[in-house]
Amino acid sequence: MKNADPFIKASQSPSHLIIAGRTPSKVAQCINLLKAQHPTVDYRSLIVDLSSQKSVRAAAAKVLSWADVPTIDIVINSAGIMGIAERTLSEDGIEMHFATNHIGHWLLTCSIMPKLIKAAEKNPKGTTRVVNVSSASPMFSNMRWSDINFDKLSKDLPEAEQPNYAVNEMWGYRDVQNKSYVGLEGYNQSKIANVLFGIGANKRLYEKYGILTLALHPGVIPTELGRNFPKENLAAIEAMSVSGLFTYKTRGAGASTSLVAALDPKLGPGETRNGQENYGAYLDDCQISDKARPGAVGSAEGERLWKLSEELVKEKFEW
Repeated sequence: MKNADPFIKASQSPSHLIIAGRTPSKVAQCINLLKAQHPTVDYRSLIVDLSSQKSVRAAAAKVLSWADVPTIDIVINSAGIMGIAERTLSEDGIEMHFATNHIGHWLLTCSIMPKLIKAAEKNPKGTTRVVNVSSASPMFSNMRWSDINFDKLSKDLPEAEQPNYAVNEMWGYRDVQNKSYVGLEGYNQSKIANVLFGIGANKRLYEKYGILTLALHPGVIPTELGRNFPKENLAAIEAMSVSGLFTYKTRGAGASTSLVAALDPKLGPGETRNGQENYGAYLDDCQISDKARPGAVGSAEGERLWKLSEELVKEKFEW
């Protein structure tokens, strides 16, 4: 929701803007603030709990029912949770970060895809877009393919799936090898999935319909995202900031890479460059980034995630 104002300005006032969120009062507040600045836009409220497949399907059905909104040009998937201290499963039995940050966005986007396909019929190729707000996680972390729900001890995973122990130490986690779950790893896995989602989507939708999906790291922004972290992790985050390991961005600056991903006409679905697959599918600081680990931008991994997502929602999408 916080990305909406700069998006409206950059896109020269869309005819419709759907503001989605879990809390009705916050969605209403956001719409009221936007109306004061951009009164000519038609705003729609969409209440959805991304951790619940039932809620996501109901929200998608509502969007599809809006006859006066026949097309959707751009989807920005930016909701998320981070740092849940204890392993928590969604009502669908999926680890909560993965359920909310990936599966919810994936299911909602796939479910409303008919309206994006309709938009793509009249738009130049690549300008109908899905933008997934990821993080820096693809640069240093791994997917936990054999243990999506964090049942196994980290040390018992295949080496390629084990956490980056040094990074976890920096974030204030200890003895990660002998733990099955740490909150940072739940978040990291879901954020890699945001990138792989786009790679799988581009295979299915870019050449056939001209729909482009991109992912990005918005930078480190002081928001409520980290409110679930225990105090020792918050202290470690502050220490990293003080030491200069990262610099906070304002919310406006943080939204800038999302705007580039949504609107820059020069972007495409990615290519193999210098041995990296899908170079162009992941952006950082308003530029294409080559810093993602191979497993976070691989075509085979994109397919693997797509099939896993279909299994977890018990539905296949054919367009």
